[in-house]
Amino acid sequence: MKNLMSLPAFIFLIQLVFHPICHCKVMFPMDANLIDQTCRKTPNYKLCVSSLKSDPRSKSADVRGLALVMVNVVKTKATTTLKRINELLKKTPRDDSLKDCHHMYLTILQADIVVANEAITLGDPKFAEESMNDAGIEATNCENNFKGRTPLTHLNRDVTNVSGVAAAIVRILL
Repeated sequence: MKNLMSLPAFIFLIQLVFHPICHCKVMFPMDANLIDQTCRKTPNYKLCVSSLKSDPRSKSADVRGLALVMVNVVKTKATTTLKRINELLKKTPRDDSLKDCHHMYLTILQADIVVANEAITLGDPKFAEESMNDAGIEATNCENNFKGRTPLTHLNRDVTNVSGVAAAIVRILL
């Protein structure tokens, strides 16, 4: 009789222990297809997948986490571009187009990225989407500030493209 009483208790204990494991997908919607499903809703699928897969945080992220990762990608690309602008300004300090680009990239890094991160974290994705769209506009404006091809073309294009992907991922949260 004692063994019969402990059998239901044992089964209950096993169910209690393994229940969360069996339902991880419900509790944490981070399956292997989330990156694929999310990136299919962006303007540049390949860029999205490669950017997200390059960051180990993406493997355990939900869509909000993927949005934060992508905002970080924008930050990294914008930082690289600003460093290049500063290098060019040392060689040609009177270049007004470079000075304008410097201010535009400071805006991306000091305003757009900060607002996007805060908005996503606080659950207000509308402002994050606007900030990522603004970052892309700033990069495009920097490019258009020059006559003809610029020394920043590929960097500006990178920031514009990743900003568009980030905005699209954030839009999913709306």
